[in-house]
Amino acid sequence: MQDEQRIEEQKRVDRVMRLIREQLGKLLQNSSGMREDIVDIRKNFWDDVTLNFEDASEAAESAASLKQQAEVLAEREHSHRHASQQVKLLRKLEQTPYFGRVDFIENGSSEEERIYLGVGSMLDESGSNYLIYDWRAPVSSLYYDYSPGPASYVTPAGSIEGRMTLKRQYVIRRGQIEGMFDTGVTIGDELLQEVLGKHSDAQMKSIVATIQREQNQIIRNERARLLIVQGAAGSGKTSAALQRVAYLLYRYRGSLQADQIVLFSPNPMFNSYVATVLPELGEQNMQQTTYQQYLEHRIGQSFALEDPFAQMEYTLGSMEDPDYETRIASIRHKSGASFMKVIERYVDTLGESGLLFKAIKFRGRKLIAAEAIEEHFYSLDKSFTIPNRFKMTADWLLKELTRLSKEERKKQWVEDEMELLDKEAYIHAFNELNRKERYTSDSFDDFDREKDVLATMIVQERFKRLRSRVKKLRFVDTQTLYLRLYENEQAPWLVEESRLEWEAIRKLTVEQLKHGILTYEDATPYLYMKDLIEGFQTNTSVRHLFIDEAQDYSPFQFYYLKRVFPMAKMTALGDLNQSIFAHAALGNGFDPLGELYSKEETETIVLTRSYRSTKPIVEFTSRMIEGGSRIVPFNRDGDEPTVTAVANESELHGMIAERIRRLQEEGANSIAVICKTAEESLTAYEALERNCPGMRLIEKETVTFENGTVVIPSYLAKGVEFDAVILYNASSDVYGRESERKLFYTACTRAMHELHLYYLLEPTPFLTEAISKK
Repeated sequence: MQDEQRIEEQKRVDRVMRLIREQLGKLLQNSSGMREDIVDIRKNFWDDVTLNFEDASEAAESAASLKQQAEVLAEREHSHRHASQQVKLLRKLEQTPYFGRVDFIENGSSEEERIYLGVGSMLDESGSNYLIYDWRAPVSSLYYDYSPGPASYVTPAGSIEGRMTLKRQYVIRRGQIEGMFDTGVTIGDELLQEVLGKHSDAQMKSIVATIQREQNQIIRNERARLLIVQGAAGSGKTSAALQRVAYLLYRYRGSLQADQIVLFSPNPMFNSYVATVLPELGEQNMQQTTYQQYLEHRIGQSFALEDPFAQMEYTLGSMEDPDYETRIASIRHKSGASFMKVIERYVDTLGESGLLFKAIKFRGRKLIAAEAIEEHFYSLDKSFTIPNRFKMTADWLLKELTRLSKEERKKQWVEDEMELLDKEAYIHAFNELNRKERYTSDSFDDFDREKDVLATMIVQERFKRLRSRVKKLRFVDTQTLYLRLYENEQAPWLVEESRLEWEAIRKLTVEQLKHGILTYEDATPYLYMKDLIEGFQTNTSVRHLFIDEAQDYSPFQFYYLKRVFPMAKMTALGDLNQSIFAHAALGNGFDPLGELYSKEETETIVLTRSYRSTKPIVEFTSRMIEGGSRIVPFNRDGDEPTVTAVANESELHGMIAERIRRLQEEGANSIAVICKTAEESLTAYEALERNCPGMRLIEKETVTFENGTVVIPSYLAKGVEFDAVILYNASSDVYGRESERKLFYTACTRAMHELHLYYLLEPTPFLTEAISKK
């Protein structure tokens, strides 16, 4: 029965693909002709227009001729744009013509309608029947809002009610159905779609029902202000979240735009990876960024800003540094929510005294001294907040600059520049003044007036930068203010329990800041202090905030994001077993999130079933971590992970190169050699690339995800999956500390089908445990 259905469905796909290619061919041909017409019209525009202004009648005819020619050009350009958009859509449909189907019988009708959904609409040969409906069309809401049974959708003419008899999903690539299955809710993970499309036994249907319920809870949740999704590696957290984005965009299509949804992802490459996961999003993809990109946007010009991966490299490979323990203590101290209170108490003291200002300088001279700015600021009513007093101070400074600009016009440098002005500058000044109706052409002939006007123009142009700096509050020395937070040995803003480690942390931080370095753990506290002083740059337009790999965010960062996006509902996705950053030792998991919202506003969903990896890989990796027995493997067979001892590095590289060659011959599309650090990755890459053509080295700057063979540091592989994973060196001297257990687990769980581990001398104890518990 299923084979017959698959054959029937494939015939339909073949028909649709044939029509897509026919339409694409015609459009490309017509589009080429339109482009030539547009070029020709533009080239000969004035030759084809009759211009004669001898009298009113001729002028009217000339205007009509000009209007007609302009309309012809506009019509051709509009047609060409429309054709180009259609070509773009058909190119997408050529890859995946549709991804879903709903069978629906309207009440009072005996005829069942089959509704196929894709990224855009497409009509049949007659031009009267839809072969594919756009996923945003009213009828498509059946697919998102209902399971088989009673269903309805709203049209401009009113509500259409009836019964859904079938809901089906497809995996279609290059015109071939690679998977199809009947379902109750939409499944957004391609790997899961393929598995479901290839099995139909009773056990599989039972598992599918469970997965549907879990995903449905995430996708359709509209009540919670905070939705926490704690899921095992490979449990489909990200896929369900992206499906949630598509659902929200559909459900609230009249009031929610794609740019009102922001996804914070772990690294730039991950942005590229997830951008291809959901075909339903089409061109309406949400805003994607990383927390580091946000930091660089806000403070990148002020400091040499360390990124989280540089911090990770330090914590993983700099144990010999005499300041190592102090730095780890500093990371934990500054990541906690309690340090927010320290910053707040410090800023409170600045309301009375201690703020630092920069003089307003021009051409090497002080126009307004820092002391004058300080005096004005502290003369303002202290009942006003610090940001409000800064706004008032900026207004005062702008008035002062207006006054000083008048004095500046009389300086010799202005006259010197006036002599260098060209004819165009004079004409520009004259035209501008005429436009503003301040002078007439007669008055401009007066030499003194001319000189005054040109002097005003020159000074205003030079003062633009000063005014801009004042408006951006650049007269506040926030960098030195943050340094003062640590230079003060008394530190009255500290709580007593913080003083034990403070002295060492204080000295280390002062040294870093004096070298212009802002460490990753200092970035959020600095930005928080800056915003408390200058005013928060809140974004009230964002309605949904998605945080992937949320276990890697510190409590301080969670609090800060909530402050920056006050109107947004938050969806946090993570796995506490993959907490690999130093502040994770705070041991509070997602607890800080629970403090941001009330219990009534918060919902937590736990996903325990892992279906990324084969059953042998899931069972193997779950033995490495505490509570691993609660992870339920998806019943997908595969080879057992291999563990291989090697005598030396030469043998290690030879065996890995041979393994890669075999995996490629067996058809693996994506192979990852996962190393612990960037330094180890570079070593492995240089040793392997000669024997592994096409191999790529993934670095923190890598922004695109592509299939193939890669060498990648463990922390950059988070959230990404590969057909096969080769763990480069699982020796005890590489992964020996307890704090590295979750990093090792994370690296191993990137494998979907095959996992191969190599070690020199002695294996990591995490590997020994996994083998002994079998």
